[in-house]
Amino acid sequence: MNRHALLSCRLRINGASHDVEDVHFGDTLLEVLRDRLGLVGTKQGCEDGQCGACTVLIDGQPVNSCLELAAETVGREIVTIEGYNRRDGSLTPLQEALVRQAAIQCGFCIPGIVLAAESLLAERPDATEDDIRTEMDGNLCRCTGYSSILAAILEVAETRRGS
Repeated sequence: MNRHALLSCRLRINGASHDVEDVHFGDTLLEVLRDRLGLVGTKQGCEDGQCGACTVLIDGQPVNSCLELAAETVGREIVTIEGYNRRDGSLTPLQEALVRQAAIQCGFCIPGIVLAAESLLAERPDATEDDIRTEMDGNLCRCTGYSSILAAILEVAETRRGS
């Protein structure tokens, strides 16, 4: 396939269809989200899948959008932080826990952390501290030292399992 070829595609993002014209086959989902659709909550960090700042959910699973080709996401359900956030602006229980635990400093990593953590908790509401440490391994934070992030996710896990 000609990697310079242009294509038009319809992406399903945050519950709505978005027609995107003249996408290069090599354009990443991150590029399309930020540059074409103005969904800038998904952060551009390392651009090689190491930091997790660009994490989105695709079919409910966390994915580094800097590594995912936009063309490969046609027909799949994509959720960005904009789609996760409540329309009325109120915080979700996970976001409240992150604030309560002082897990938000500069905030750059938080969209990716929120989506990765929500996916983990949806799949495994009984997640233990070790589970959370393992699953959140790919989401880096330069400010908090992780203990507050871990405490917030663990708080939500304990609440969901009724402990």
